[in-house]
Amino acid sequence: MHLSPPVPLLLGLLLLQGVLRPLRGDLVFIPSVIRMSGPVVSASLVGGTEDVTVYLTQLRDEMGLLPVPTCGELNNETGDWSLTVTPTVNSLEVTVRLKRDLQSCSSNGTDPFLEAPCIVQALLVSAFHNTSCSAHLLIHVEIYANSSLGQNASENVTVVPNQVYQPLGPCPCNLTAGACDIRCCCDQECSSDLTALFRESCFPGVFGGDVNPPFDQLCSIQMSHGVPDWFPFLCVQLANSPFLGYFYHGSISSGHQVSFDIYLHTDLKDFSDFGYKQGDPVMTVDKAYFTIPQVSLAGQCLYNAPVAFLQNFDVQCVTSLEEYLERDGITSAKIKNGAMGGIVTPKVIYEEATDLDRFITNTETLLSTGPAPRNVNVEEHYIFRWNNNTISEINVRIIRAEINAQQKGIMTQRFTVKFLSYNSGNEQEWSGNPGYQLGKPVRALSTNGTNNVTTLHLWYPAGRSLCSTATRKPILFGENVLSGCLLEVGINENCTKLRENAVELLDSLVQVTHVAMRGNSDYNDLSDGWLEIIRVDALGAGADPPDSNVSGICLDVPAQLNIRILFSDAGAVEGMTQQEILGVETRFSSVTWQFQCGLTCEDKADLFPIGASVQFIKIPAQLPHPLTRFQINFTEYDCNRNEVCWPQLLYPLTQYYRGEPYSQCVAKSLLLVSFIILAVFLSNPWIRIHKA
Repeated sequence: MHLSPPVPLLLGLLLLQGVLRPLRGDLVFIPSVIRMSGPVVSASLVGGTEDVTVYLTQLRDEMGLLPVPTCGELNNETGDWSLTVTPTVNSLEVTVRLKRDLQSCSSNGTDPFLEAPCIVQALLVSAFHNTSCSAHLLIHVEIYANSSLGQNASENVTVVPNQVYQPLGPCPCNLTAGACDIRCCCDQECSSDLTALFRESCFPGVFGGDVNPPFDQLCSIQMSHGVPDWFPFLCVQLANSPFLGYFYHGSISSGHQVSFDIYLHTDLKDFSDFGYKQGDPVMTVDKAYFTIPQVSLAGQCLYNAPVAFLQNFDVQCVTSLEEYLERDGITSAKIKNGAMGGIVTPKVIYEEATDLDRFITNTETLLSTGPAPRNVNVEEHYIFRWNNNTISEINVRIIRAEINAQQKGIMTQRFTVKFLSYNSGNEQEWSGNPGYQLGKPVRALSTNGTNNVTTLHLWYPAGRSLCSTATRKPILFGENVLSGCLLEVGINENCTKLRENAVELLDSLVQVTHVAMRGNSDYNDLSDGWLEIIRVDALGAGADPPDSNVSGICLDVPAQLNIRILFSDAGAVEGMTQQEILGVETRFSSVTWQFQCGLTCEDKADLFPIGASVQFIKIPAQLPHPLTRFQINFTEYDCNRNEVCWPQLLYPLTQYYRGEPYSQCVAKSLLLVSFIILAVFLSNPWIRIHKA
């Protein structure tokens, strides 16, 4: 909208007046000019507000020009407007409100959105001190019609169309009944003039109404540039949508209040007497949840999260020692085992932490011993033995540390829960049956008999992230991971010794020789699908790289272990795809290490980062068909490179058409050929030839 020259000049004078008056301690409205688009507007009157009277007057707005505000007689011609003055601290709150209903502004059924404003007025609020006018507020009113304000929502039931043939929401962005929704180009309540204002900014995708995206062989779409009008020779016309059936299939939707069914401690649902199901919360005899700290989706630690049946987890929680609270005694907990009246009591074993630096950081040195020391739990490991839908045994291993009662710092706690079958031994469980399940450990074994490692590992650093204190966690199937730790190195470090230490640390992650192809391979039978790990050594046998003559620099130091695991789909069992491992390769990557000096090179330990990465690579079960010589030489027939795709000339009769079973396509093709032959036989040239 283009404003006439007097308008910006007037606004500038009013703003200048509003800025200078408070400096002199005079009365002033803040703001001094308001553009009103709703039924209520407010402003503040500041300055010496004692013995001040406020009046409201309607002004004449002629030809779109705002009148010059002048304080005239003491009048209060409110008309359809009401004025309310509320005293506050050192100011007055002035509120102007429209008294009449906006029902008259609502649009009718034939005009869902009025483009012209319903109310256009100019209001003047004047502040008088005694009998002199001290300040005024100019209000320019432009209120547009909004049909959603004037029409009441219908309480009648809504008939939902059959989603087999028609999508439930053909225009999901149409959110307001009886009114035009901005940027919703599929809203039928928007006039053509309004739609033209935001046609270039329409909502894309399904939300914008594109519930039936077209494809190249659809007869009703416009062909792309450069394609002749006769192509394709045969096309498809469908009344279908890939989003059909994505909504709830119902016939009637009645208006009712939505109720949220959330697990609350005040209204617990306990069905454990009839057996647990996967995902059910584990209950105690006191009809309360058995809780163990867990991490939410937002990354926060929930200390009263219930344990779900048959769901393993391994989480870390970081807390301050000042805020640490000891959890209720686990030894006295009585847990329902899933049978009527059955109870199981956890068996707890306590161990002492050997290295507090792994769990507690940012500690403060205490000058005095103070009160008696206290114990904190740094790790809690729970093993639930299950039998069908019951819990037969619970074993708990708690690692605790003894600290000063007044010690301050940040503590990292670890909580693990693992559900094992009642007849499994040595905590070895299957990772699938027969194929691997996502998130299960990769099974492995060592044939040299020097260790009992049953999986591949990665570092699980904590505290200062030093390699000497870092714990390990198993590699889980299907999860690409990066992990690492820090190795302390001095400026006068021997390069050969540094390489040996780095290789030893990296090799400690893969202390096995074979990996299981399947999730249920037998540890006692090496022929039951066990694959030997392919190792690519970092250095040649007996050959060391030349050492640098400069202190603090070492060449070709192994710093990264890359583990690549190839897997593929190997069939299905009861409709579930089974995946198996095809091969495992480990490879070292070397870098040149250089001691990092600050302002001066001091003889202190430097931190050398080493890491490990795991990458799962899926190999297709069937290799793609190789290109023929014709496809290689004649690229103009390649559908991905050209506008005209000759193999799809008769699209409905080819293998590219997936809308119907191939047998029906063949039958329709034969029927079409028979019609063509019949038309040829019945044509006039054929009849004349036959008569001759």
